[in-house]
Amino acid sequence: MFTLALGLALAFALTNGLQGASNAIAGLVVTRAARALPAALLAAVFNLLGTLLLGAAIADTVGGIVTGGGVGVIAAGLAAAVAFSLVTWSRALPASSGHALVGGLVGAALAAGASVHWASVAEILVALAIFPPLGLLAGLGLIRGLRFSGRRATRRWRGPVRGAEWATSAALAFGYGANDASKSVGVIAALLVADGRATTLGSPAWAAITCALALTCGTTLGGWAIARTIGRGIVRLHPLDGVAEQTASAGVLVCASALGAPVSTTQVVASAIVGVGVGRRRLRHVRWRIVRAMGLGWVVTLPVTAALGFVLALVLA
Repeated sequence: MFTLALGLALAFALTNGLQGASNAIAGLVVTRAARALPAALLAAVFNLLGTLLLGAAIADTVGGIVTGGGVGVIAAGLAAAVAFSLVTWSRALPASSGHALVGGLVGAALAAGASVHWASVAEILVALAIFPPLGLLAGLGLIRGLRFSGRRATRRWRGPVRGAEWATSAALAFGYGANDASKSVGVIAALLVADGRATTLGSPAWAAITCALALTCGTTLGGWAIARTIGRGIVRLHPLDGVAEQTASAGVLVCASALGAPVSTTQVVASAIVGVGVGRRRLRHVRWRIVRAMGLGWVVTLPVTAALGFVLALVLA
């Protein structure tokens, strides 16, 4: 069972890459500042650095959601999260892997009679609710500030803007690794404790490296449909827009990671892009139909994955 659960943890990291890691380079690719392969390599390096340098707090938070249920409970929660992520990815609908993981673990724990740390769950849900609006406000403020600063800019400004896209994309990938890859690391830490292979929660270096690589594999294998939805479906991004949304998203993710607050990168990035669209005073250019569909998907994620985790825990018992 431990081997199965460990495989599911890595599968979760992979599907997380399908869903969210592409968000870190969506702006860079859709604005044609970089080709897909160099952008993916950039994401790989900074995903790993973020996981290793700033991910310990997130791993501890996620690893402590459920205790006392054994490896089977964690495996059921992971299976629910992976299944939900694959379904939404197949429809090119950005979804929150963080929501899916929390829902799956809580549902599985309830089915098995395991202990759920409701205070930790409440803190995670509050973080998931607070940080996306912060991304929206940051995106709105940054695009207005950048457009005001560059109102008299000439073509010479294009080079520095392209360079800024690379830098902010790297920062966003760093924040993504610190937050999302570390969720998988935290689950692996919980598995090691549940199986008696460790006595306390920790962040093994091998787990951080493996999860960061799995994230990148997910991006290169099939994250581009989600990237197009994020980078073109909500608002068609231009280079300056990419700088604004990436800076806003990176700032929010790094702050959340430093506080140990697991958030949804997909939600933060999508919210920042909506803020950029609003900040350009072009509300009609924001495709609200797609925004509403994404919002509905985020609302149903927790109950659906909790129910699925509940059922899978009964099956695996």
